[in-house]
Amino acid sequence: MVSPVADLVEPVDHALRPKLLDQYIGQEQLKSNLGIALKAAQARGEALDHVLLHGFPGLGKTTLAYVIANEMGANIRVTSGPVIERAGDLAAILTSLQEGDVLFIDEIHRLNHVVEEILYPAMEDYQLDLIIGQGPGARSVKMDLPRFTLVGATTRTGLLTPPLRDRFGMVLRLDFYTPDELVTIVKRSASLLGVPMDEGGALEIGRRSRGTPRIANRLLKRLRDFAEVKAQGSITAQVADEALNMLGVDQEGLDEMDRRILLTIIDKFQGGPIGLETLATMACEEKTTLEDVYEPFLIQMGLLMRTPRGRMATQAAYAHFGRTFTRKQEAESGNGESASLPF
Repeated sequence: MVSPVADLVEPVDHALRPKLLDQYIGQEQLKSNLGIALKAAQARGEALDHVLLHGFPGLGKTTLAYVIANEMGANIRVTSGPVIERAGDLAAILTSLQEGDVLFIDEIHRLNHVVEEILYPAMEDYQLDLIIGQGPGARSVKMDLPRFTLVGATTRTGLLTPPLRDRFGMVLRLDFYTPDELVTIVKRSASLLGVPMDEGGALEIGRRSRGTPRIANRLLKRLRDFAEVKAQGSITAQVADEALNMLGVDQEGLDEMDRRILLTIIDKFQGGPIGLETLATMACEEKTTLEDVYEPFLIQMGLLMRTPRGRMATQAAYAHFGRTFTRKQEAESGNGESASLPF
C-alpha cells in the first residue's frame, strides 16, 4: 500500500518500478541479505530493522524502499532531507505513522543536526522527546511511537554523522548494473510501456546506459518517441543507434557533459591534474554534480583518476578521443594514486 504522500513520483516511472523483491533485477547479494531480513521480520511479526541504502543516483534506492513496504504489506510515507526544515516537521510525520509503517527519507545526509537528533530516540527506542514550554519552565515529555521502519537513502554516506549511521540495522550498498542486467530491465520496461523492441535494440540501450537503470528507462522513452516518429514505432539496433547518436550518447554511454569534462582536462590542462573547483568552473557545472553524477561513471570506465593533486585523464580517455598519450602524461598518471569512488 502507498500513502498519498508518496505520489511525488512521475506516474510512468512509478509504473515501471518492480513491486516485489523477486521482480527487482540485479543487486543479487543485496537482495539475498534483504530477503532474509524481510522473511525473518515477517515470521516474528515485527517491523523490519531500519535500513540505509547508499549508492550513486539512479541505481534503485527509492524503488527498494517501495519494495520493502510492499513486501511487509505496509504503508509508505515519502519525504526528503531538505524538505524537513524544523524538528516540528519531523515530529508531525513521526506521530502520524501507524504500526509497521515505512518512512522513507531520501537524501537523508541533508537533514540538519537539530532535526536529526529527533530521530535518535525515535529509531532506537520508538520514542519522541518533546520540549514543552520555554526557559526555566520548559520540560521534556516522552511520547511513545508505533514500531516503524526508517529507510534512508543517500549518495554520500561520508556526510552522515556516526550517531545516525550507527542506528541503522542494515546498511546496503547499490552498485552499477551490468549491461546484461540493464538489457533485462529495458525489456521489462518496454513490455510494460507497450513498445515494440528487438534484442538488438535492447542491447544497444543496455550498453549505453552508464550502468544505471534510471538512465536506461529514460533513454527507452526517448527512443520510443524517435521510433514512433521516424521508424514505424519499433526499436531495432539501427534505430537505437541513430536515436542515441542524435541524443549525443556515444558508444560507451558518454554524453555531452562527460566529453566536456574529459576534453577540458586533456585539451586545456594537458591531461591534468586539475582541481575540482577549476574543473567545475570550466565545465559550467556544480561541484557536487560532478562528484555525484559524472565522475563515478568516468572512474568506473577507467577514463578519469582522482589523485592527491587533482583530476587526471587516463590513457584510456586519450584513446577514446583518438588522442596521443605522451610519456610525460603517462609518467604523471602512473605516479598518482589509483582512482577512488566516494564510498
